Amino acid sequence: MSAPDLDATFAALADPTRRAMLVRLAHGEASVGELARPFDFALPTISKHLRVLERAQLIEKRKDAAHRRCRLRLEPLKQASQWISKYTSFWISTLDSLEQFASSSETRPPPRTDRSRRNNGRRS
Repeated sequence: MSAPDLDATFAALADPTRRAMLVRLAHGEASVGELARPFDFALPTISKHLRVLERAQLIEKRKDAAHRRCRLRLEPLKQASQWISKYTSFWISTLDSLEQFASSSETRPPPRTDRSRRNNGRRS
């Protein structure tokens, strides 16, 4: 997935209204009216949200008689999930290493500084 495609996917997912629309579409196709029903928005606002989802290729729209029907496209979500998984694995291994280092450091005394060496044996 190209960086602009990934950016468009994450930008589309950043909005809770668009995420709710995708959740609804995960249960099957829906008309624009059905997608708009749970929200207290004017139809032009719903249309703007749908355009963002369509530009991000997260949905497909088609005309069915007098209705516009939308359906979910999974490929961009799968690619975003793979990108997240790649970095999740990296951070988990990094945090595991940090945890091992921290637990091994707890059993060792702290290193002496130059100041503590210079004052060693002297009375203040």
